[in-house]
Amino acid sequence: MVNKAIFKTYLGKLLPVAETTNHEGAPAYQLTPREALAQYAVTGTFNGTFYVDGAEQLESVKTLALQVEPEFLAKVAIHAAENGYMKDMPVTLLAVLSDLQSEAFALAFPRVVRSGKMLRGFVQVMRSGATGRKSLGTRPKKLVQAWLERASTVQVLRAMVGNDPSLADVIRMVHPKPASEEKKALYAWIIGKPYDHAALPDLVKALHAFRQDQTLPIPDVPFQMLTSLPLTREHWVEIAEKGSWQMVRQNLNTFARRGVFEVEGVASTLAARLANPDEIRNAKVFPYQLMMTWKMVAGQVPDEVHDALQDAMDIAIANVPSLSGHVVLCPDVSGSMGSSVTGYREGATSAVRCIDVAGLMTAAFLQRNPKARVLPFENEVVDVNLNRRDSVMTNASKLAAVGGGGTNCSAPLRKLADEKAKVDLVVFISDNESWVDARGSGQPTAVMTEWARIKRGNPAAKLVCLDIQPHATSQAPTRNDVLNIGGFSDTVYSVISAFAANNGADSWVKTIEAVEL
Repeated sequence: MVNKAIFKTYLGKLLPVAETTNHEGAPAYQLTPREALAQYAVTGTFNGTFYVDGAEQLESVKTLALQVEPEFLAKVAIHAAENGYMKDMPVTLLAVLSDLQSEAFALAFPRVVRSGKMLRGFVQVMRSGATGRKSLGTRPKKLVQAWLERASTVQVLRAMVGNDPSLADVIRMVHPKPASEEKKALYAWIIGKPYDHAALPDLVKALHAFRQDQTLPIPDVPFQMLTSLPLTREHWVEIAEKGSWQMVRQNLNTFARRGVFEVEGVASTLAARLANPDEIRNAKVFPYQLMMTWKMVAGQVPDEVHDALQDAMDIAIANVPSLSGHVVLCPDVSGSMGSSVTGYREGATSAVRCIDVAGLMTAAFLQRNPKARVLPFENEVVDVNLNRRDSVMTNASKLAAVGGGGTNCSAPLRKLADEKAKVDLVVFISDNESWVDARGSGQPTAVMTEWARIKRGNPAAKLVCLDIQPHATSQAPTRNDVLNIGGFSDTVYSVISAFAANNGADSWVKTIEAVEL
């Protein structure tokens, strides 16, 4: 008998050898620096995940950031902010970029720092020393000053909500040079210095007046600036009706406790807003945030408001593509997927788990592709009965109710290969940390071995590995028939659709490269 370790079949020779290991110590493929940085940018929150803590994430991001061109780093920061809907990661990338000799920093700054919250986040990262310096420096200071001068009164007031640093801290740090008497009075008022009341913006004057007399109209300021006052139910109704879409979604239970829905017509008004397509798209809400709100307000708000969240979900997932051919969806339901999708941080750990996101994305794909096959997996493929006519919320909840066991990404592929199934596209939604199927060094991963078996009967088949955690390895290397992508915003759907339409496996990185500075 010949030595098969040496005399491999031709197909076996085509399989790439795993050159690294994942966090479980199992064989894996290393993503390129560009792929890995993009992966961290749209999934990393610098909180502790199942496998790594926030400090490790930061070190990985800094290392990767220095392995790419400053222009690409700037584009990743913009993509993470504008398309990935991330908060901490874009300003961290911007802080790293500020230390590089490139005009890309100044070009990216206004695209990334679009709110007072992002401004305060950027200043906090800079002064923490985590990216190399403990002060702002000349260029960053000038850009922060420019943001303050451009900001409207409403934007400045919104920026006052939150601390560490507060907006007053930021103003004291950068010493903005006000171009008008109004801005001069506003800055002085914020930092507690003497100011000319007559020069204050009208909105701030209205806030002062309302604090003295609650019979006056409620000023259009962040409601957090009013909650210390003795507000009536009518006040809360007005706050709810004036609030932004995201503010309404996040405070539905608060409104219920304050009696807002007891006022005739208010429930219908807020339900209509929650289901408004334009407002939903402008809010850039993650579908999983809608799902968790839907769960948390059940039984607390009127049915029409609860139902409006389902309508909002249908709009939020409208970009999920309808794909042709034989589509297979493989959500990871293993034990590690029970961890918080945004990681652990004392006092700020999200109740949303990775398995919730995987279940929701699978259910969303299934709604748009009712003929798709669903193969959840842990140690092996798990049998879950999904009704294709059920709502996205219901099917997502069924998948999220499964859980436990190890991670075996090759299990659904082996099942398909054994069945000699017809396959055009396989989509994995996982943390990608496969280890149950681990092999010795110097071999392909089990995923690639089973994928090769599938390709014998389906030469045009394609594989998508959608990772929802910040890692730099994969079980399948990017190539013409394999796409590695990360994130939870609706942007991933358009990239997957483009890949399925033969636009190339590097379409995700190309999407970022196409960002104009």
